[in-house]
Amino acid sequence: MNKVITIPRGEFVIIPKKEYEEFLELKKMIPIVKPTRLEIRAIERGRKEIKRGKYVEWERIKQELARNRC
Repeated sequence: MNKVITIPRGEFVIIPKKEYEEFLELKKMIPIVKPTRLEIRAIERGRKEIKRGKYVEWERIKQELARNRC
């Protein structure tokens, strides 16, 4: 297992060169999409709801989906 070392000052991460090169190749395949104003507003609403505790945990959703499948 490769270790990732985080440097406390700044936003730097040290990873092995090979993993960085793999990351760059993967990055080329994933398009960068700028969200619309409507999408940005929806994201902001969602963040506010999370801060207020208005969300459902992923484990609960999976359990409900599994129950409804039967």
